[in-house]
Amino acid sequence: MNEDGLYFYHPLENIEDVDLFYDAVERKHLTRAISPERPYTYWTIELYDQKNGLRGGGGLGILAADTRRVAEQMGVPFVLVTPFYPFETKQKLVNGIVEDEHLPVSYVDFGFKFVDNVFVKCCGNLCKLDVIEKNFRNTRILAITEPNYGELYSGLSGSDHRLYQEVALGFGGYAALKLVGLKPAIMQLNEVATFFAALARLDELASNGMDFYEAMVYTRKHTLYTNHTLVQAAEAEFSREQFERFVVPNLKSLAVKKWLRDKFYNDKLRLSSVTIEIAELRSGVSILHARVANYRDLAGDKVKFKAITNGIDMNTWVLPDILSYYRELSLIDEVNLPTHDYAIYAEKITAERVRELKKIGRIELNNILKNRPDQNGTILQFAEDSLIFDFKRRFVDYKRPELPFKNPVRLRSILKKYDAHYILTGRVHAGDERMSAKLGHILEVVARDDYLKGHVHYLADYDEKLAYGLSVGANVAVNLPIVGLEACGTSWMKDVANLNLLISTHDGGVADAPISSYLNVTGLDEDEELEVLYQRMEEAAVAWSNDFDLEFLTKRQLSAYLPTISGARMLNDYLDYLFPK
Repeated sequence: MNEDGLYFYHPLENIEDVDLFYDAVERKHLTRAISPERPYTYWTIELYDQKNGLRGGGGLGILAADTRRVAEQMGVPFVLVTPFYPFETKQKLVNGIVEDEHLPVSYVDFGFKFVDNVFVKCCGNLCKLDVIEKNFRNTRILAITEPNYGELYSGLSGSDHRLYQEVALGFGGYAALKLVGLKPAIMQLNEVATFFAALARLDELASNGMDFYEAMVYTRKHTLYTNHTLVQAAEAEFSREQFERFVVPNLKSLAVKKWLRDKFYNDKLRLSSVTIEIAELRSGVSILHARVANYRDLAGDKVKFKAITNGIDMNTWVLPDILSYYRELSLIDEVNLPTHDYAIYAEKITAERVRELKKIGRIELNNILKNRPDQNGTILQFAEDSLIFDFKRRFVDYKRPELPFKNPVRLRSILKKYDAHYILTGRVHAGDERMSAKLGHILEVVARDDYLKGHVHYLADYDEKLAYGLSVGANVAVNLPIVGLEACGTSWMKDVANLNLLISTHDGGVADAPISSYLNVTGLDEDEELEVLYQRMEEAAVAWSNDFDLEFLTKRQLSAYLPTISGARMLNDYLDYLFPK
């Protein structure tokens, strides 16, 4: 009998049947308030934070770095748990082919301090992990590493090494938290690679005297699974045999082992299926994503996600002069949250000031380009009034970097008519032969045309610095994902925040606002989309030479998207969801 006089005797066959459990035990909110001793913990397999020596693969890592910075600005006790990879990959273009260069890195060189060692068990071996940390006022990065940890995403997605990396992050990272004397108020799992952190917590509770079902309910209520992809079927699977070698040896509770072993189907397991089950709180990274993400639980029912659109750290990604202008107009407050009447204040934006600010951004871009030759070996320096289109994002199929080059004659005519340049940059994933071939084809198309050769520039080794330079120094951003495949995207947010005009399909976070909020690309097929894309490029070029159009389009974009792109808004949304008033 509990304090409410209720008896609990019904055996729970399925932990998903939690309503009965709630009715039979003391009803209270299990989640603890955030404090320095019980911080918000954020788990990610990648962190893209070059200043601190961690280079990720794309948007997931950049988002993680931005979230920590925003938490610091807002005074939220926050711990980011991630691996420190002892090698990083740089890319260079050799004879039209992207080649990877693997370079060793040391955490000591980036100000990380060694804390102690923790251990995970894999394949009958005890693997020693270094725990390192770096503190920033109310936040910290807590990382695990060891010499053989490898690079980010090394090996195939269902390989032994990938599973080892994920197990080491989960069990090793959870042990690292205990090592530094912290208990998580909440565990935010970014993508399924971080599942093992929640499993480690469940095992600790269940092996230290808590009834398994109570331990599961407690873990579920304190775990948020944030999904950044759209289709569960695209996810890698691990075998029962791999789990027996890499995962089970790290579990103490027999009940947890049984629970986990029961989740296999045909001796295979998708991590999303157990991540969905171990996390009661689930979020998608845009309104569209939360609505259309096709994930199923073990019963086959579609999983519902809370829509919390990604945001960016405006202090990192927005030209300081532009941020000052926003504050001067009272568009944002001291932590970069949009003010109540920001849309009204946006009407005060003038084309003259926009051009002045973009000239300052152009100086920043030119400084960054001094060490960034294009595919011809040319060091680019652009005049302050040159018109620059850019495509800067991961080179993956669904983002369609090749689309503007389907009709090179039409592309040449637009660039020539407006004396414009087109900058193309993005990282090709190691081993992605399809996208490497597409890039090679684009460069061949450009090389065959003397005008395009001097006005289309591919910049290799895309990184944070180049992303910033193009955001503040270009004029028009091109974003062309196949509709239905982009979860959110944040590159376009950096462009809108830096007063660039956005040409985009209506997908991901762009779809948070009406289709009339930007220069939309649409069509019944790719040929129609291509024609609309060229029309939008001309419209953007005309706008940059016309005060009325430039003001109209800029005000329309900011009024629609300023709340969306705010990282402070994103973190506020998470806190409201996790700790309802």
